[in-house]
Amino acid sequence: MGCGGSGKSTFARVLAQRTGLPLIHLDQEYWQPGWVERYSEDGWSDRVSELASGERWVIDGNYSKTLDVRLPRATAVIWLDLPRAVCISSALLRVVRHYGRVRVDSAPGCPERWDWYFIQYLWNWFSTSRPGVIRRLGLPKYAPVVARFRTRRTAWDWLARVPAQGGASLPALNTAQLE
Repeated sequence: MGCGGSGKSTFARVLAQRTGLPLIHLDQEYWQPGWVERYSEDGWSDRVSELASGERWVIDGNYSKTLDVRLPRATAVIWLDLPRAVCISSALLRVVRHYGRVRVDSAPGCPERWDWYFIQYLWNWFSTSRPGVIRRLGLPKYAPVVARFRTRRTAWDWLARVPAQGGASLPALNTAQLE
């Protein structure tokens, strides 16, 4: 998980490839062609509950309203907690690179586009959503292992140590205090 533009989807894709675990992109589940929402709030929670009912998976996406559904089933949470400037610049670069095309982690019929509202959402995520994520990840009732990476380099260095498919469990995660 992490702010938009943090590299969640790419990281999740590589993690799923290395481990052989099924990959679930929440954006593919949530959106219909033309960026139309597919679910009501209750319907979305039910769908995420269904997706998370599998024995093992890698789930890519924020959708903080469904954390209560996903966290109890998670054995580890990988949080790409990168700086605002990195996330926004990456999101802008993504628009330039993929404008008008559907990315592999997007829903069919949802091409990359310029969306001022989304850029504002990313800017505000650090003051509106991030504090709630910190609070929820610190709750002992979930007790997943939380790996909080503050740079892409540390995240990818960890990912490079993940054994290939069929290998042992994930490498040790150095958990950090949540602010």
